[in-house]
Parts: sequence; C-alpha cells; structure tokens
Amino acid sequence: MLRPPSTHPYAEFVPQLNKLRTALPGGPGGDTAPPSPARLRTALTVFFALDGFLFAGWVVRIPAIKQQTGASASTLGLALLGVSAGAVITMMLTGRLCRRYGSHAVTVACGVLLPLSIALPAQTHSALSLGLVLLVFGAAYGGMNVAMNSAAVDLVAELRRPVMPSFHAAFSLGGMVGAGLGGLVAGGLSASTHLFLLAGVGLLVTAFAGPALLRNRPARTAPEAHTPQSQSQRQPQRKLDPRARRIVVLFGVIALCTAYGEGALADWGALHLEQDLDAHPGLAAAGYALFALTMTIGRLTGTLLLERLGQTRTLVLGGAVAAAGMLLGALAPTAWLALAGFAVTGLGLANIFPVAVGRAGELAGPSGVAAASTLGYGGMLLGPPAIGFLADWFSLPIALTTVALLAAAAAALGYGARNATHA
Repeated sequence: MLRPPSTHPYAEFVPQLNKLRTALPGGPGGDTAPPSPARLRTALTVFFALDGFLFAGWVVRIPAIKQQTGASASTLGLALLGVSAGAVITMMLTGRLCRRYGSHAVTVACGVLLPLSIALPAQTHSALSLGLVLLVFGAAYGGMNVAMNSAAVDLVAELRRPVMPSFHAAFSLGGMVGAGLGGLVAGGLSASTHLFLLAGVGLLVTAFAGPALLRNRPARTAPEAHTPQSQSQRQPQRKLDPRARRIVVLFGVIALCTAYGEGALADWGALHLEQDLDAHPGLAAAGYALFALTMTIGRLTGTLLLERLGQTRTLVLGGAVAAAGMLLGALAPTAWLALAGFAVTGLGLANIFPVAVGRAGELAGPSGVAAASTLGYGGMLLGPPAIGFLADWFSLPIALTTVALLAAAAAALGYGARNATHA
C-alpha cells in the first residue's frame, strides 16, 4: 500500500520524539523555569569569596616579592601601578562585554584568567618585569569585579532586598582566609609555590561554581517571557540624563574613598606592622586577616543595618568609624594597638563600597557598575602606589593617615548624597 504523499515517512515517530524533547533540559516544556535565585546567589557568593581569597593570597606575599625583586618602596609602588592600569582599562570595557555576552559568562571567563595570572609575580626578579605581569593580573581582577557586581545587582533587584553587602562579605571572608593561610605558610613555603597552589585552587573553584552561572543565564531570545531578566538585557542601550550620570559618579567617588583604604591596608598593612612596629611576619600577615574578619562581620550584618538605618546613615556612620580606626592603626606605638585600629577600620568601611556600587547599578545597570567600580577599584589599586611615594617622602605611618582622610570624605559625600538615596 502506498503512503499518502502528505504523510512524512517518519510521522509515526513524532509523538515519541516530542516526548523526548520535552524531557530534555532546554526542550519545549522542559527545564524552562526561571533561574533559582538561591542557586545564583550561592554561585555568585563563591566567586566573590574566590576573588578575595586570591587577592589576599597575593598581597600577603608582597614583602617576599619586594625582597625577591630588590625594589624600593617607590619602585614597588610603580610596579603595583601595573595592577591599577590593567584593572582600570579592563573595567572600562567590561560593562560592554557584560551587555554583549552576559555578566555570568564574563564572570566565569575572568574566574579562569585570575588564577592563571596569580602565579606570575613570583617568577619575576625585577620591578619592571613585576609591573608587566601585574598588568595581566590587574586585567583579570578588574574584569571579574565588574562582571560579578553586575550580576549581583541584577539578583538584588530580583530579590528586592538589600543583600549586596552579603556578596562583599564573601569577598572579605575569602580575603580573611587567604591572608590567614598566607601567614601560616609564609615561613614554610616559597612565594612561588604558594601562588602556584593558589592558582590550582582558583581553577578548581571556578570549575565547580562556573557551570551554575552558565546554565542559569537569562534567555536572550524570549523577551516576552515572564522570567526575570538582567538589566543589561532588558535595557542594553540605557540612556542616562546628566543628573543621573552625576549621581553615578558621586557614588563612584564614595567607593573610591573607601576602596583606597582597602588597597592601602592590603598592600602596606603587613609592611607597616613588620617594618615600623617590629611585628613578626606571621603577626604582620594577620593584620590584613583581622581587617578582613571585621569587614566580613560588618557586611554580614549589612542587610540588617541598611534596613534599620537606611543608606545615608550607613554611609556616614561607616566613614566616621573608619576614619577614627585608621588614625589609631597608622599612629599607634605598638603592633597590638595598630591591629585594633585595623579592626575598627574594617567595621567602618564594610558596607560603604557595596552600597555605592549597588546604587550606581540600580541607576545604570552594568554601565553604572562599571563606572562606579572603575572609580572605586581605581582607588583600591591606585592607592598603594600613592602610599609608596608618600612613604618615601614622609613615612609609612604618615602616608597611611590619608586613609582616614578619605574615609572622612566618604562620610561627607554620603551625607551630601542623601537626596539621591532611598533613605
């Protein structure tokens, strides 16, 4: 019997094929549910922690790298400028990359590049070569920070709770663990071996957490779907009026003032304790770990603080506390008092940066995050070279008092921005 010409020869298998497609992930009627906010939050938290862990592992090895390269304080500051240059250039481009490829994909890509680049500084033997490899490290670091903050801003908007500090708490917790482990192994492992191990850990963590972000990217091809989509995909060409741009810049400057302190303590805190206060290398490394611990505590309570006090009071109070703590940390006559000052500084700075970057992201999506992050992390990365020059001209303790000055400026700017905040 001849088959009717309108019947496909495999028509009898179509129902079975449709059932199979439905059962497969991504098939029609299959795994098309909105991404789980809990899964996304967990994966993003892991990347924030990894970023802090790797960065702290590098900074506690700076004294050893300084000795290895034979650099003076000022030439070391110039070499550290390589991190600044690489990060700032990448930050200016990452907003566009996030809009084109998605912040999740860019986060994972940088999560591969950052561990690969962290092993390079220990292979250098001059300030010039150190500065060149730090360009690569800075590029990966800057890109990762903009991408994961952009992803976090979108998730915060979906959750409708001020949970941005919790992501930065993970960064601080990672920094605390990285600095603590760095202090423990400082006497037993060479800087080369230590940073090589950190690279392996970073790649393993990215392999573990990356797929969750890649699988949960919002679909670009279904704008009519009722699933939450990232701000970068909803408004890829968002236009800002001049007032909104000024507000984004204002919050970027607030982030800069506080990130300057984070960078200064990360790169120069251990050296200050060891060189000026005769602290043991292990105790000196613990200085940044203590700073990261109190910052973690402050950020873990940041959501509650923001809900109780609002953005303006959180910014002003944090800046004032950080300024007082850093004056103690810089000018204290003993290592233990300086450590207490570092701890108070961490509490004060804890929530200022997350609030500033989060607010810029609310206003302008990835472009706002990129602008505020470029200014903010620019302060973190440009601060250490400035401290180096000031230390040569005056002294390291005097140079560190500039951290207190900028924290006070952040408090004043936060008060001035009160009409631009939700509270």
